[in-house]
Amino acid sequence: MADRFFKNVMPNFLAEKPVDNTTSSESGEDSITKLICLPDKTLSDSLRISALDLKDTVVRETWGLSGKHEQDYTVYTGALGTAYLAFKAYQVTNNANDLKLCLDIVKACDSACRDSSRVTFLCGRAGVCALGAVAAKHAGDEMLLGHYVTQLKEIKLSSDLPNELLYGRAGFLWASSFINYHIGNNTISNTRRRSVADEIIKAGRKLAKKGKCPLMYEWHGKKYWGAAHGLAGIMHVLMDMDLKPDELEDVKGTLRYLIKNHFPSGNYPSSEGSESDRLVHWCHGAPGVALTLVKAAQVFGDKQFVQAAMDAGDVVWERGLLKRVGICHGISGNAYVFLALYRLTGKVEYLYKAKAFACFLHDRAQKLIFEGRMHGGDRPYSLFEGIGGMAYLFLDIFEPSEARFPGYEL
Repeated sequence: MADRFFKNVMPNFLAEKPVDNTTSSESGEDSITKLICLPDKTLSDSLRISALDLKDTVVRETWGLSGKHEQDYTVYTGALGTAYLAFKAYQVTNNANDLKLCLDIVKACDSACRDSSRVTFLCGRAGVCALGAVAAKHAGDEMLLGHYVTQLKEIKLSSDLPNELLYGRAGFLWASSFINYHIGNNTISNTRRRSVADEIIKAGRKLAKKGKCPLMYEWHGKKYWGAAHGLAGIMHVLMDMDLKPDELEDVKGTLRYLIKNHFPSGNYPSSEGSESDRLVHWCHGAPGVALTLVKAAQVFGDKQFVQAAMDAGDVVWERGLLKRVGICHGISGNAYVFLALYRLTGKVEYLYKAKAFACFLHDRAQKLIFEGRMHGGDRPYSLFEGIGGMAYLFLDIFEPSEARFPGYEL
């Protein structure tokens, strides 16, 4: 198991210290500890500079060298992830060039995905339309905004579509929540959204019939539990909907089923019946479940969900320094668990832990990747697998009230 992550030897909490001229060797502190203890403003400035440098690298490698003809148009591993990063940079710096870059990339992705049957935010056409609409609104381009909203409304969902987040109905529903959140309620009509939610709930009840869990889903023959393909991700999206009382009870019951059946370590199985306690990722394991439980605590006001989210956070602190850099199954994504717990509880220890993971990345990630001791991702400049996610985290971390796991939290 330990070969998947670096042992976390960082203190559980350290207070920031005044800036002085003492070197790490003189103070006896290692480089990460010294970074963590820097005043927030100093550390924030350092991470922001690093983030913008990383963003420029990502743009050059994924956009500048592509001839601007995109084959992979997705948020997850493709050019749309670069557009999402550029949009985040615009939100942080207010640099209009980043907003223009975002819109240019979205336009290319729009052309690339015209014939695609994929319908989700992270891996489908809905992501192109949703991000394009939101960026167009910020640019004040009403015609372009209308174009992307119309395109999203015209997306058809096939009857054999799965229900999960990455490729299924939940992923389309999340795109509609994203656009409504940023542009206005009912931009994508509640009637349309409700019809999709009805299909998800109907399918979940049908598969769960006579089982111990109120809702259950399959993807490629497995009953997944995690955020990307399973119960955690689907419940996360359903909690954005105006659910009926019996549907709310099914969502709560499903989450309680997950909590009741976690591993003795506190981690969560990747799928129903799995006995492999290995994965501590957003896609599979405690991190993705923790983010969903934070949301459940906010939606339902139930202390059981607060405690379960904190317990899952303990697993991420212990085993979440993964030997990967990205958002989906890397340190960057796992840091968002602590940002979410900080917003939920107000406990400064969680903000410290998010900073600690970011400092580990800032201090060591590129060196470890170069040495072959850390995996840079199959697509090393992408948002969900590569350094694009690290740049996104660095831009996000010092506005914790605004920080959200991209493509998952609103």
